[in-house]
Amino acid sequence: MDAILSTLGTGLPVLVVQLGLTLILLAVGAACYMALTPFREITMIRAGNTAAGVVLGGTLVALAMPLAATLATSRVTLDILVWGLVALVLQLLCFVAVSALFRDLRKAIENGNLSAAIALVGAQLAVAMLNAGAMGG
Repeated sequence: MDAILSTLGTGLPVLVVQLGLTLILLAVGAACYMALTPFREITMIRAGNTAAGVVLGGTLVALAMPLAATLATSRVTLDILVWGLVALVLQLLCFVAVSALFRDLRKAIENGNLSAAIALVGAQLAVAMLNAGAMGG
């Protein structure tokens, strides 16, 4: 029992710091994403726009996936910060690329077009899985 308590005593503070840092990175990524998008997801969600909810929910999952891989494979907090930032930049670039490919994406999401929302989220999740695989080694 002493070994378990000793491990918990040294491991728990590291877990709290690294998880906290990763949650902050997720929040920063979400804030950057919402600043980057041409539409206001929160306002549209409050108005009942399902497509906006799908996009924001999918984006949060897509941002979290490579962050989770970095958290799972990194032992050093600075490593999590650096690779977490790289992961977020790659995910944001994915959104920019998909937006360039889909004409009138803003209008489609604002009009509640679920097919456009699902296509965007699908692309984001595909890149997130590849990003997470690369981050995980």
